Amino acid sequence: MRKYSKEVERDMEKIVSNLWFDEQAEEAVGFYVSVFKEAVVKNVSRYGETGRGEKGKVMTISYSLNGHDFMAINGGPHFSFTPAVSFSISCETQAEVDHYWDQLSEGGEPGQCGWLTDKYGVSWQVVPKILGQLMQDQNPEKAQRVTTAMLGMKKLDIAQLKQA
Repeated sequence: MRKYSKEVERDMEKIVSNLWFDEQAEEAVGFYVSVFKEAVVKNVSRYGETGRGEKGKVMTISYSLNGHDFMAINGGPHFSFTPAVSFSISCETQAEVDHYWDQLSEGGEPGQCGWLTDKYGVSWQVVPKILGQLMQDQNPEKAQRVTTAMLGMKKLDIAQLKQA
């Protein structure tokens, strides 16, 4: 059996989200890295003499957003994103909610209850951390009012959720 270093073993145990783009991986990763405060491009792999892509074009990019690892691939038009898979951003403050919502929804499509689809077709949920606590309040009437308020919102508003 082959042995790996502890660092390689740790990396092998991680779950990495893979995003399949037609030809926009490099552009999309540049956009995501500009939106998230803790973001880094880790590795860029380009097509060579073989493969489906034009020599020198980006094949894959590994990157990290707020500690979550991603891989973007320019795989062609065979697959597209759906809202069945989304990435949830847990926000402490309304300023954070506003930042992520405004940046990620620009050129995309706002949805209900904090969901949006960005300009690349990737679905995101921009959610205040306090929402779960408010929706699970011991007073069932209060929890229902919070749920009703949330269902009527696109971008979630912490003050309005607390007021409910």
